[in-house]
Amino acid sequence: MGDFPQLASPGWLLVLGLLPLLALRHHRRPRVPALTYSRLPHQRRRFAGSSVGGSVGLWRLHLPFYCRLLALALLIVALGRPQWGESWEESTSEGIDIEVVLDVSGSMGAEDFQPKNRLAVARDVVVDFVRRRPTDRLGLVIFAGSAVTRAPLTTDRRTLINKVHEVELGQLPDGTAIGVALATAALRLRHSAATSKVVVLITDGANNAGEIDPQSAAALCAGLGIRVYTIGVGTDERVPVPRHYTNPRTGRPAVERRYLQLEVDEELLTAIAERTRGQFYLATDAEALRRIFIEIDRLEKTEITVERRVSYRDMFQPFAATALGLLLLPTVGAALRWTVEP
Repeated sequence: MGDFPQLASPGWLLVLGLLPLLALRHHRRPRVPALTYSRLPHQRRRFAGSSVGGSVGLWRLHLPFYCRLLALALLIVALGRPQWGESWEESTSEGIDIEVVLDVSGSMGAEDFQPKNRLAVARDVVVDFVRRRPTDRLGLVIFAGSAVTRAPLTTDRRTLINKVHEVELGQLPDGTAIGVALATAALRLRHSAATSKVVVLITDGANNAGEIDPQSAAALCAGLGIRVYTIGVGTDERVPVPRHYTNPRTGRPAVERRYLQLEVDEELLTAIAERTRGQFYLATDAEALRRIFIEIDRLEKTEITVERRVSYRDMFQPFAATALGLLLLPTVGAALRWTVEP
């Protein structure tokens, strides 16, 4: 919403160009010194002999004229109908409901994605994605050996971003239950009235847990009109994976890094995407993951129609009132013997 002034009839401002001509004519018109001097107030005659008194008397001679000239200028501005406009925008959009499904199994702690690990990079990329979708509803499901909804579909960006930042390793039993995660997201989108329903699944492993087969979950998504974008994270190389434990001799937390080969089930993720009219992506580093989310953001773009409305208030009254006061000022000045004429 914004506020701004305007003139409804700005053509009247052209008349202001005549005012300097009136001032020029006023100063060039012939005067009769004896007549003008005879009408000066007593105070003017007292100082007529000095230069100070002469300058004081002069402004009193011209004050009535300039009061009327300024009053005329204000009346012209008032005729231009100054207005104060208040505008606001109303936007309508074809809503998209998006469930982000994020793997939090132990393998997401692999430190091949800098600056920290796969999960930390994925969190940051998801937060950027959320910020780029101001008009859509987004939700968050995390999974490992089971799946849980961390945030229902919402337009509250701040709350959702906080929920993403709170995601950590070890919050669920270890494993990779892709089928359960997909089914959980599908149930969240089941009653959505959005024109487009989307799941973005991020995982670095193969399905090895859960009671729901990933292909069955994909069929459920397809039946509900949900498009699934699957993102495989990692490579087939051996990568360092930290294991946190308590040292039995010292009783203090310790970290052991093991080099493991974590293979992404590209075939399964491709099949899920194809069945739901989505797309499979493979991210081998942090920058690739960011580019993938930018691509998904481009593919699932919300159409927004913005309607701008403006309401105006007339503001000529202060100008007209001030002009009336200026027209009365010479009369008051003459009564108080400040000026020569009313």
